[in-house]
Amino acid sequence: MVSPISFTDFKSYSLRLGVLALPILITQFCQAALGVVDAIMAGRVSALDLAAVAVGAGIWLPLFLLATGILIATTPLIGEAIGQNNYARVPHITQQSLWTASVIGVLGFIIVNLAPNVLGMMGVPADIQPIATQYLHGVSFGFPALAIYAVLRSYCEALGRPEPVTVISVIGLLADIPLNYIFIHGLFGMPEMGGAGCGVATAIVLWINVILLAAYTAFTKRQQFASTRFFYNFAAPNRTQIKKLLKLGLPIGISIFFEASLFSLGALVISPLGALATASHQVALSVTSQLFMIPISVAMALTIMVSNRFGEKNLTAVRHVQATGLIWTVIIAFISMLGIWLFRPQLAAAFTDNIEVRAQAMHLLIFALIYQLFDGWQVNVAGILRGMQDTTVPMWVTLFCYWIVALPLGIYLVRFTEVGAQGFWMALIAGLFLSSILLTLRLYYQQKRLHIHWTAEAAEVSN
Repeated sequence: MVSPISFTDFKSYSLRLGVLALPILITQFCQAALGVVDAIMAGRVSALDLAAVAVGAGIWLPLFLLATGILIATTPLIGEAIGQNNYARVPHITQQSLWTASVIGVLGFIIVNLAPNVLGMMGVPADIQPIATQYLHGVSFGFPALAIYAVLRSYCEALGRPEPVTVISVIGLLADIPLNYIFIHGLFGMPEMGGAGCGVATAIVLWINVILLAAYTAFTKRQQFASTRFFYNFAAPNRTQIKKLLKLGLPIGISIFFEASLFSLGALVISPLGALATASHQVALSVTSQLFMIPISVAMALTIMVSNRFGEKNLTAVRHVQATGLIWTVIIAFISMLGIWLFRPQLAAAFTDNIEVRAQAMHLLIFALIYQLFDGWQVNVAGILRGMQDTTVPMWVTLFCYWIVALPLGIYLVRFTEVGAQGFWMALIAGLFLSSILLTLRLYYQQKRLHIHWTAEAAEVSN
């Protein structure tokens, strides 16, 4: 599957991968940390508030990731244009993505506002529902901002300049803490909302982020941006380009939705066991979500690097990028496993003062430790496939592994056996293991197909 790579090439690709992945990693940490800050600050109010925010996030975050997943198709499309040395297409691609983002943002706002209607049907306890509803209403106002921000972020990162996104993400995270405090405790004339105030704070942060990034891309004098400025001569919606974006992006968004919803719905599946079980699950999930930012950042960097080589039709370079990324995937996974094992007590204590929640969270972290390798592997193989613009089959793989296998298995183990909350984490391991195998087989097939196709094209040109 992977052609041999020399140590010199490995060092070269590792350096490029690190230059791209490190700022993306900081950005991902900041975005994930918004949820962690919410969990910590809501948990300081009460276990009930923490459980309600966990349930609200379980609905909001999969929709957030679905939207951003669709729109990050902008990255491989721009990456392919750059690989073909066709920079003139970059503004047009970005403009059409922004038109799409506007529609997705409005739809997301409506759906999140309607989401509280399903809480009762999903078995969420009555005492959790009011806080979760208020949280969802607040956070919904940030949906249009996050959609536009996803496009601007993809534009920056595909140009090889993820740094401005990183700086703005840090600013947003720093702003989230005082904003949470204001709305949780009702300072400066604001209503005292408890844990639900985290939703309003998150929406404000999302608007701060998109305004700052839009201003940067409009006025920076960096060459990459100055030569691909998209604010001027803004084209009308183009059906062909939007269709191409959606053909590539919808499977990405749906794949991410299937995986994210599997994790996030855990709070809903576990919620009938009570606030204590739900809160401990949320603590363990918050820890693993932060660790997951490392392999997913590598995967996003791999998408950029692979898309450039894909545009060049250089399969050897694609394979070398792939080999480099997967070697680092394994290294990172084992480091994460060691870290979880050594620091489980400290990690659980960072999120809650409740002794019972800590104890249960520490137990669940053992299961999180087990799936680190499978999770990292499957997300990086998916990132490579996205760079090759192969997204439809991976979507079906994700649907099968997460919703057909893992989710029903998790519901059964939690609600119909005596296993308890850990049953859901057992199901996660099963789904991720299966996904890693099937996506690897798909990558092997795609590389064989591209080899045949590109070899035939080269022979036709030479003749």
